[in-house]
Order: sequence, then C-alpha cells, then structure tokens
Amino acid sequence: IMTEIETLIRAKTYIEKLANGINPIDDTVIPESDTLNNVRLSRCLFYVSDVLRQVIEDKEKPIVKKVAKENFYITFEEMQKFEYSDVPISITEIAKRINALTDNDNMKKITYKNITDWLLSIEILEVSEKPNGKTTKMPTKHGSELGIITELRTGAQGVYTAVLYNRNAQQFIIDNIEAIVALMNG
Repeated sequence: IMTEIETLIRAKTYIEKLANGINPIDDTVIPESDTLNNVRLSRCLFYVSDVLRQVIEDKEKPIVKKVAKENFYITFEEMQKFEYSDVPISITEIAKRINALTDNDNMKKITYKNITDWLLSIEILEVSEKPNGKTTKMPTKHGSELGIITELRTGAQGVYTAVLYNRNAQQFIIDNIEAIVALMNG
C-alpha cells in the first residue's frame, strides 16, 4: 500500500513524462501526431506537475503544533533572587526582572499589564485622564506613600509622565507576587 506522498510523487512522475512526450507506462516516445504532444496540453501538464511538486513539499514539511503555554508561576527561591534597584524603575523593568528569574520557556510571561491590573484592583494605581483625552495610570495617595513616584520625561512623542517604583514599591510587588499571579492566571 502506497502512502499519500508516494502516490503524489508517482502522479507527478507520470505527468512529467506525458508533458515530455513519453508514455509513462512503458517509457516509449509518444508519436508527434498524438494529441498528448500538443504544445498547449504539454504546458498544462508541466503546470500540473509543478502544482504537485508544491503539494508534495508542503506535505513533507514537519507539522509544528503550537503547544499552549503553561500559566506563569515562580518559586519562593526564584523570587529571593529578584534584583532590587535603589534608583526608581518602571513597571516594565520590574516585569522583565521577574521573568528573568524563571527558567521555563513554555510558560507565559508576566507583563507590566498584569502587575498594573493588580495595582489598580487594590487601588494603589488609578486611571486618570490626560489633557488630550487619553487615559493613564497614576499612583493614588496610598500608592505615593508606598513609593510609586511620577517624573516628567521627554521622549520621541514629547513630554510625558513616567510612573516609577522605588525600592519599597518594588518590594511590595515582590511580596504580593502570588496575588498578582492569581489575578493573571484567573
């Protein structure tokens, strides 16, 4: 019993032989006067042969299935290695440092959004409207007391307010990583 690929390869070989004016059954030359030697029919057969070649190549490619990533998790031992910064850093940098502690490529990464969503849920951050009508996340009074600060900076889009986390705020996030992960993994 032939496999599907073997059948396709045989069909392609037969069509190529016909396109070249050769009988695929006994490998004899087909007479010039035969309909199979018509130029238009020969071109059509070459075209079909090329289509079969593409189908064969596609079928021979290994099928790579996307494996669903595991929910994010981090051990207590891994969290002990978090590198705190004495200079206030962004929430994106905190997420990057947390992700660097884990050693599992098949796991979802924690994002700045996961952390800010949790901080919003416990009212450490709040959504406020900027003069241009867009919204931003800013520290509440409690967030400021915790060590979340704002700083005016200039970037490619002009002046903006950066929200930064001092060492105390970083520690608060690390101390509450389980609650953040629980919200993240839902």
